[in-house]
Amino acid sequence: MSGIIKQDLPPSLIISASFSGMKNLPRIVVRTFKTIVVMIPTLVIISALIFVIIQLPEGDYLTSYITELESQGESVSKEKIEFLRRQYGLDRSLIEQYFVWVFGLLRGDLGYSFEYSLPVSEVVGDRLLLSFIVSFATILFTWSVAFPIGVYSATHQYSWTDHGLTLLGFLGLATPNFLLALVLLYFANVVFGTSIGGLMDEQYLNQPMTWAKFWSVLEHLWIPVVVIGTSGTAGMIRRLRANLLDELQKQYVTTAKAKGLSSGRALMKYPLRMALNPFVADIGNLLPQIVSGAAIVSVVLSLPTTGPMLLDALRSQDMYLAGSFLMFLSMLTVIGMFLSDLALAALDPRIRLSGGQVR
Repeated sequence: MSGIIKQDLPPSLIISASFSGMKNLPRIVVRTFKTIVVMIPTLVIISALIFVIIQLPEGDYLTSYITELESQGESVSKEKIEFLRRQYGLDRSLIEQYFVWVFGLLRGDLGYSFEYSLPVSEVVGDRLLLSFIVSFATILFTWSVAFPIGVYSATHQYSWTDHGLTLLGFLGLATPNFLLALVLLYFANVVFGTSIGGLMDEQYLNQPMTWAKFWSVLEHLWIPVVVIGTSGTAGMIRRLRANLLDELQKQYVTTAKAKGLSSGRALMKYPLRMALNPFVADIGNLLPQIVSGAAIVSVVLSLPTTGPMLLDALRSQDMYLAGSFLMFLSMLTVIGMFLSDLALAALDPRIRLSGGQVR
């Protein structure tokens, strides 16, 4: 009977009934769907910008390659130049090159690296794992240090300990990472006898993972973790302290204490939860940082991560390697911001996603 009634209804009523059902869905689900829809044109625009920026310098990879050969006293015939240009697909227009690259990304093909003469996926593979290890350890170091220090500074405001931690925080923000890297390299070599540069001893390079190689990585890992995490830890301490001080001065904390709630429980129940917003908001930056890492510090410490590889690809105009890498980082940034928005809405009851507005 219901099927007959449904067939007799005009299409306009069926469509309106479907939309009325959509209105009954939770607003957070509707907002999530809208955000996902917006992410698609955002990534398309980002891909176009990345391709244009890579193409802005004069010439291309082949031009740089020929210049390097000529600087070494080697001559390159015009026939070979034309052959290489056709082989690399550089004889096509920029629009054709862009669509070839984008359609390749949609198929999961990151392209071919001119400089390494390998597919981009094979070039990035090993370095991506090391970058993940360094960045993940840095994130754990930042959170484990910044969280207790920030809470202690806020709950012991203007104490001698607070002033001392504040001074250390400012020193961490003011010290350049590359300078701290040089100091720690010298310190680790003189005191602990750790070899300078890299993430492992030379005998373990290009060798399968063993327990000896794993311990060698751990022996070298603390230097980049401390160097990269110092400025992030100092900044996180200052933000957590400021947010928590602002929350502790609000009326609901006074009311909770007046009702007999202990200071520790009153701190943990609401103020600390509200002060965690900067930790959650940083999810959008953490995902690309896990992959890219600190490029300058990686160059100074001679780390075999993806940061120096990206710089080399941009210098040599290896467009598929640099473009695919930047596109991957952009996608992680967009996904990270999306996840941080959802996490903030779940963490902070003052934030509601409804009607396209945050309130």
